[in-house]
Amino acid sequence: MKLSNNTLYIVSTPIGNLDDITIRAITVLKKSDIILCEDTRHSLKLLNHLKLKKKMVSYHKFNEKKQTPNIIEQIKQGKILSLISDAGTPLLSDPGKILINECIKNKINLVPIPGASSITAGMSISGFKDQFLFFGFLPKKENELEKALKSISTLPFSLIFFSPAVKLKFYLRKFKTFFSGRKILIAKEITKIYESYHRGDIDDLDSFKNDMRGELTIVISEPKPKLKKENVDVPIKIINKVKNYLKKYSVKDTVELISNSERVSKKIIYKLCLELKK
Repeated sequence: MKLSNNTLYIVSTPIGNLDDITIRAITVLKKSDIILCEDTRHSLKLLNHLKLKKKMVSYHKFNEKKQTPNIIEQIKQGKILSLISDAGTPLLSDPGKILINECIKNKINLVPIPGASSITAGMSISGFKDQFLFFGFLPKKENELEKALKSISTLPFSLIFFSPAVKLKFYLRKFKTFFSGRKILIAKEITKIYESYHRGDIDDLDSFKNDMRGELTIVISEPKPKLKKENVDVPIKIINKVKNYLKKYSVKDTVELISNSERVSKKIIYKLCLELKK
């Protein structure tokens, strides 16, 4: 395999098990003059596993603006450069966007070398609708988180998030508010020794014991189809839910959230809100 000049290679690496790397990716890394790494110490483990001794340059979110001009210059000089992240496919919740856009500006070729991804790995075993939205890491601040979840709660797709394990309990409480009635898959340590998967209904996770560490991949199912009839009896569960929501949210937000999570028409929920507000 001959590598091209004036090209940056975007190389996918394992997400845990070091054997999950393609032959083509190994060839590109072997022939690269410089490998750009999110964390050189972490990437050294992979290179040692592959028995490769290569020049590594640190490239992460704290230095990418400073490093990018020098990288562009080295590519123009004819050197072969590859970009890798700590795990999986670069640029998916990882640094690199600045470099990619500078390459485009400078007419430098970009070649992806596909491979492992926790996004597709989690989706493949979820059993949920295969049209999905990948959100990445969720906001840490509560108001920003609620705004983000509300904006995607109506979309007719499965949803994929990354989450640090320490924030899982907090996120699960918010998921119950915005994604009630949907199913969830929590993937831990994908392809690693302590790999495990936890499935359930979002509404039934109050007693979930979180003894996990590291980063998690969370997949949430698509919304249920909406009930089309408007003369149906409203279950007591939904009535109680509306009562609780009206204590925290406006009528408009309550209608939006419960209509989406329970797949009941907005008209029914709105009428119920007015009755309960009397």
